[in-house]
Amino acid sequence: MGSPEQDPDDSELEPEAPVELPLDGNLDLHLFHPRDVKDVVTEYLWACRQKGVLDVRIIHGKGSGALRRTVQVLLPKLPEVESFRSASESDGGWGATWVRLKPLDYDSQK
Repeated sequence: MGSPEQDPDDSELEPEAPVELPLDGNLDLHLFHPRDVKDVVTEYLWACRQKGVLDVRIIHGKGSGALRRTVQVLLPKLPEVESFRSASESDGGWGATWVRLKPLDYDSQK
């Protein structure tokens, strides 16, 4: 068994390295530290809008509800958010929030 310095898998793990997320309209916040949630949600929604993904499901889990509250307090402050609602039971219930983003050409339509 090699030392941690010699393990090729360990050399690729950097705790502060950016995480590349697929822009598929599903953001699972279980992968992130709670202190990073606001930045992750803001950046993910911005990137989705740039790619034309306007319906996004944010999975925050049921737990104590703290992440849900953080997300649902943040969303009205983001200008690119058109609307949001709790998911139905079939797609996450109160453990997820659906977000509808404004299309990129929204600003030019004003």
